[in-house]
This record gives sequence, C-alpha cells and structure tokens, in this order.
Amino acid sequence: MTTTPDDPTPLPTPALPGRPPVVDLATWQRARDELLVREKAHTREGDAIAAARRRLPMVEFDGTIEVVGPDGPVPFLDLFQGRDELVVYKHMWYDGAPHQGQCEGCTTTAWHLKDAVYLNARGVSFAVLTSGQADEVAAYVAFMGYTQPWYSVRDAAPPVGGDMGHLTAFLRDGDRAFLTYSTTGRGNERVNGSMGLLDMTPYGRGEVWEDKPEDWPEGLAACWSWRSDADGKPTWGPTSRPVPQWTRPDATPVDTLGRRGHHP
Repeated sequence: MTTTPDDPTPLPTPALPGRPPVVDLATWQRARDELLVREKAHTREGDAIAAARRRLPMVEFDGTIEVVGPDGPVPFLDLFQGRDELVVYKHMWYDGAPHQGQCEGCTTTAWHLKDAVYLNARGVSFAVLTSGQADEVAAYVAFMGYTQPWYSVRDAAPPVGGDMGHLTAFLRDGDRAFLTYSTTGRGNERVNGSMGLLDMTPYGRGEVWEDKPEDWPEGLAACWSWRSDADGKPTWGPTSRPVPQWTRPDATPVDTLGRRGHHP
C-alpha cells in the first residue's frame, strides 16, 4: 500500500503483471492462515501414508550377493555397516558417457546426499548403487567429490540390481536381508530439498506443468534439471544419448551438476 504526503490514507497498489497482488500485512496473514489449514492437512496425510508404508510386507533375498565397491567385491550385507536399516539410491548410468553426460536427474539427487551423518546417527546406513562399470563409477565419484559409498550392481538381480532411478529401503535381521520399500519418479523428490524450496517461491519450479496464475512466466519442460551445450548455453526440453557434446575439458563438478543451464 502507498500514501501521499498530503493524505496518509493508504492507496491501493497497482497490480504488477506476472506477480502476486500487493496487500497489507494483515490481509497477507489472513490468506497465509487459510493456506496453513491445507498445509497441516497435507502434513497429517503424509504422516498417515508413512504409517502405511511402515506396515508394508517385505521380501527376503540373498544378502550375500556381491556388489563392487571402491575396495572390490563385497556382500550386499556389508552395506548395512552393522546397522539394521539401509536406504540406497539407484543411480542411472550411461556406459562410456563423459562425467557431464550422466543422468542429470540422478546427478542432482546424489548431490543432495553428499553424506549420511544424520541417517547414521539414527541407525540407518546409506549407499548409492548403479549399473555402471566399477572403474567408470570410481572415476565419476572422484570427479564429483562424493563421500558416500558407491557400488556397482551391474550384474546383480533385483532387488539389489534391476531398474535404476529408485530410492529403496532394506532391513537386516542378522544375516538375513529384506526389501521393504521402493519408489521412483517424483517419489525421489523427498531427497532433493531444492525442489521443496522452489515450491515455496512465487514462481515455483518454473516448469510448464505447474498450475500458476494468469500472466505468470510460462515455464519450461518438466525436468529435475536442465542441460547446456558445450558452450554452456541452456538447451531446454528432452535430451538424448549419447552425449559427447557436453564434454568440456575445464568442467567442474558444479558445471556437471547444473550443466550451466539455469533457467531464467
């Protein structure tokens, strides 16, 4: 709201195109409180879903199956690191692609899981599994500077191997291993805290599928992240493989993560 020197009465602020309406703090607070009711209901429903998740049945599998880590083959049970619970992220892999050409969505997800200190303190271990060759994976992990353990599950059968791009939870009972939960697609978003923060902003994720007010920026194709070409210019929309055009000799892990493709 605005005033003039001769008249202290607030005047309506003109609407700004492509932006939320401007109101006084009390009006904003009322609208915020109304939305809070829905947010609380959403939180409680999430708690109810988590409770149902804890009641899912589980599947026993051979925990001695070998996966390949930085020190060579180890039984899958070793990934629990003596704990009873384990969460893994299954990172997609493109054989022979440069570091900058690996899956952008998986790269972004893994970047948000640089360590698992808090999980470990709560009795949960964490690891990244991928179908890549062990030597390629080791080079990629070193390039990105990841500190969490990575393992190649290239020839392993599900639920250790199989489809990548999943968050999966396991339970151990002595020398027995069980699959308890798995999700993919937007189910993986709970790892990527940046998505939650974007959802709190006026323009959201800047993606075309989002419900947005009239005159808002149109948004770009739905994606967890966007690529850029060899010169760092954004290239929106679907991508394809192979991807040698994203190889840049001077690229850093941050360049690889964001592809220098920040949307406007």
